[in-house]
Amino acid sequence: MGQTTLDDDELFDEAASEMREDVEESLANAREALPEGDAIWDVDADNTLGVLNGLRSALDPGEAEEHLTDAKKWYTMGERADAFEDADDLAEEIETLDEVFADIEDAHEQVSDLASTVPELRGALDDAHADEESDAEADADADAEEAEAAD
Repeated sequence: MGQTTLDDDELFDEAASEMREDVEESLANAREALPEGDAIWDVDADNTLGVLNGLRSALDPGEAEEHLTDAKKWYTMGERADAFEDADDLAEEIETLDEVFADIEDAHEQVSDLASTVPELRGALDDAHADEESDAEADADADAEEAEAAD
């Protein structure tokens, strides 16, 4: 029985080590897949809507979110199995990436809202100016009619 226990302990330690490596690899992949800072800073667009659409695309976490989910999954499994001797560093890195993803999600929502609001605002401003021009034309026509009637 002593040999079986030793083998089981060795297998458990090996599995725990592999699980930690999986968490670390998933976290590294998540960091690598995050958008670069320049991707959200530098834009190439002809107008405001183009800038907003470019920014919204740049704020898409894509595969980074999947990698973070994998890291959380393996971390949770390891914690519940009490497989990690010291996993504080993993927990801190997961928390840090969670905060980054929350910031990305908030920014993405705000940019999406602006991207839908700006065209509506432009239309409203164009309509307001068109109404102003119509009113000015109507006033000019009325003045002209009064001038003709006076003659």
